[in-house]
Amino acid sequence: MKLYLVQHGEACAKDVDPERSLTDRGREDVERLAAFLGRAGIAVERVIESGKLRAAQTADLLAAVVAPLVELETDARLQPNDDPAAIDWAQMTGDTDTLVVGHLPFMARLVSMLVAGDPGRPIAAFRPGSVVCLERDDDGSWQIDWMIRPELLRQG
Repeated sequence: MKLYLVQHGEACAKDVDPERSLTDRGREDVERLAAFLGRAGIAVERVIESGKLRAAQTADLLAAVVAPLVELETDARLQPNDDPAAIDWAQMTGDTDTLVVGHLPFMARLVSMLVAGDPGRPIAAFRPGSVVCLERDDDGSWQIDWMIRPELLRQG
């Protein structure tokens, strides 16, 4: 079972857009990421986002490629400062490959909690538009399978 954890794409500053929609660069980065995941043959059975516009836009762009027939889900417990331990991730994901789109510091704390058992221990260096793929072993433990940051997919 794989868990794809995505920080939303680059968003507008609050003083420019109070809803903080994706910038043009943020949208382009997420579109490149979606294309990359599609070429890699990645498909998921669930897509969950935080409910904030920038996360919903990111989830929509990714789901169009990796989960075109899946209805997106919103979970308000994925806010930037929420506690990732408040969610039973094994129960939430079951045995289904799942993509979760959220925010920092939540996403970084989630990776640290699942992999190292300590949400305060930095493990993954997220940037807007990054994805970390975690894989759950048969014994229920998680490990990092791979990570892609948007600058790796930009040409030139």
